[in-house]
Amino acid sequence: MNITVLGSINIDITTYADRLPAPGETLRGDRFVLGLGGKGCNQAAAAAALGAPVSLLGAVGDDNFADLAKAELTGLKVPTDCLQIDSAHGTGVAVIAVDSSAQNTITVVGGANMALDRSIVSNNQPLLEATDILLLQMEVPLEVGLEAGQKVRNRGGRVILDPAPAPSTGYAASVYQAVDVMTPNETEAGLLTGISPIDEKSASEAASLLVRRGLKVAIVKLGARGVWFTDSDSEDEGFIPAFSVDSIDSVAAGDCFNGGLAYAMAEGRNVRQAVRFAAACGAMSTTRSGAAISAPSLDEVQRLLI
Repeated sequence: MNITVLGSINIDITTYADRLPAPGETLRGDRFVLGLGGKGCNQAAAAAALGAPVSLLGAVGDDNFADLAKAELTGLKVPTDCLQIDSAHGTGVAVIAVDSSAQNTITVVGGANMALDRSIVSNNQPLLEATDILLLQMEVPLEVGLEAGQKVRNRGGRVILDPAPAPSTGYAASVYQAVDVMTPNETEAGLLTGISPIDEKSASEAASLLVRRGLKVAIVKLGARGVWFTDSDSEDEGFIPAFSVDSIDSVAAGDCFNGGLAYAMAEGRNVRQAVRFAAACGAMSTTRSGAAISAPSLDEVQRLLI
């Protein structure tokens, strides 16, 4: 099992208050947390917490936030030897507001993440060619991720794209054909398909449309309601209900889902089994605060699956 994540590395500044502020409003918060985030970091940490060998490809600035990010990654058992140091751009930052019902809003300043270039692919070609599952997101340039994905697919590996943040103009047809699995949430699925998935029927319609565009597997995440998947290879599809947990913070739930999905697929589970495992990972992550540090262990996930 070899999982590689090509993605963003951020420092998260997370604030907690009873509710989210309205435009132009100043709220008094309860507390704040400074920690590791970015979808690349979060997904790598999620897979590593399950016990998978993980490699992270990304970029940080030449600043104090980079030192903090590397120290946090090392503590989470994610190697930092493949990270680029970009002295021309700062380390990425995300400002996150969380309310009492665990809903959140996020503003991301990409910094070094958005300056990542194709040299990350050429410098790590042997790693990519040995990768079973590659995880991509939209917080680094997509063309870099797709080039890495081609290296992985050429050797029989699979590519999972988390289309977050989803582009308002959608994707060219070639993007759907360049990845194997896509995992949009309700908002992202709506932007990409024009179908707002609010229940099983509409989620199925959105997933079917994404598969017709060239995906092998489309997974539509409906938050606390559950997950719909459509697998064109096995002609299997279905709805996985959400797990019942005491949620306090949903910040990295989608990333823990994708990290768990990669782990389960690399283990050889079929899509239905992998989606259920991933849903348990996402649910468990909402029971604690933080982003990368919220990733559950394999024992925690297995207990929830019983």
